[in-house]
Amino acid sequence: MIRGVLARAGATARGTQTIRRLGWGVGDQAVSSLSNFALGIVIARSLGPAEFGGFSLAYVTYALVLNASRGLATDPLVVRHSGAVDRGTVDRGKGAAAASATGTAASVGLVAGVICVLVGLALPDTIGPAFVALGVALPFLMLQDAWRFVFFAAGTPVKALLNDLFWGVLLLSGVLALHAAGALDVTTAVLAFGATGAAAAGLGLFQSGVAPAPRAVVRWLRTHRDLGSRYLAENLSVGLARQIRMTTLGAVAGLAAVGEVRAAELLMGPFLVILMGLSQVAVPEATQVVRARPDRLGAFCLVIGGAQASAAALWGIAVLVLLPFGLGELLLADLWRPASVLLPIVVVGMVAGGLEVGAATGVRALGAARRSLSAQLVTSGLYVGGGTVGAIVDGARGSCIGVTAGTAVATVVWWIQLRRAIDDRLSGRVPTWAGERIEEGTSA
Repeated sequence: MIRGVLARAGATARGTQTIRRLGWGVGDQAVSSLSNFALGIVIARSLGPAEFGGFSLAYVTYALVLNASRGLATDPLVVRHSGAVDRGTVDRGKGAAAASATGTAASVGLVAGVICVLVGLALPDTIGPAFVALGVALPFLMLQDAWRFVFFAAGTPVKALLNDLFWGVLLLSGVLALHAAGALDVTTAVLAFGATGAAAAGLGLFQSGVAPAPRAVVRWLRTHRDLGSRYLAENLSVGLARQIRMTTLGAVAGLAAVGEVRAAELLMGPFLVILMGLSQVAVPEATQVVRARPDRLGAFCLVIGGAQASAAALWGIAVLVLLPFGLGELLLADLWRPASVLLPIVVVGMVAGGLEVGAATGVRALGAARRSLSAQLVTSGLYVGGGTVGAIVDGARGSCIGVTAGTAVATVVWWIQLRRAIDDRLSGRVPTWAGERIEEGTSA
């Protein structure tokens, strides 16, 4: 009887801790998403559709490099080094895995930055200098993002929240100052984004007490090549799909169409507080479910996905009801009218995307990298195909319709893969969960 009471008490405590960490994750992403939302609003109002489209292309490039960095550095870190063992060592500044992962992230940013600078020098003056500025900042931006995942893996998400809050305040202050001085354009906006991100990366170094270890990059990549290679391909497919879609849309319908699509997505930004916040901490929490009760993973993922889909639907309805009464024009000026036409389509796609992320969380937590890669390649193919064909047929509107349809099909694919991965785990057809293997010299 006493054991039963203690077991129930322990389960309640673990549940409370999980909810608390999820809450900190949502809070962190709230700061990040709302900062980006405010940044997008200021730039959209200041620059107009075409220049906002140019900034969007630079931002999409940043997101592409970010996906590559996460695939090689922080995704393996989260899958294999989340939990109580890492929690203390990172705080004491002895996290070998944290040092290796952050060194890898900075190295990815350096390589991509050099390429970005070279490309920027070859581009027209309307956007080339912005890509040069982005290239210089990429190593620091990748490092800032890596610190966030180090803190999530270590079970200290409050540090990630404080870091993003610091960056958000600096970024918005800088952009508003540029706007007030009449100096805000595509290049200065990217410069402000990169410089303030570099400052946040420096804060992350102080918070963690861990120095990035670029010399450990080769060892980190070799040790985690089974996950890293697949996660890299998976994440790059995500970033490349978006890059191809936006580039094609710009080529077919002009930069203004890119700005219109981005403006419609921007209005869903506050919803992304829930989507991205839960996504960041859901995989570490799901790994704990896999360790304790893998048979409950499907239910856990359904709750996560259902929460995100519901949040998308509720926010979309609120935006569609409230913004037509003058608030939309106040936020986006001339971009409001074209963005409002695209918004209902984008909302439906976000609802499907929320359910998709729930399933992807479980596949990642199981370390089923082959299934994850297979599902993501299908998802990216559907995204590119739908977005590109739609853009050719009907510009911005057709691109949004094609992407939404592709996302709906991809959601089904992810849930099928999750069900099969859970069956593999329960039947013993796969090796022990990857996160239980601790390689010498790589544990945090």
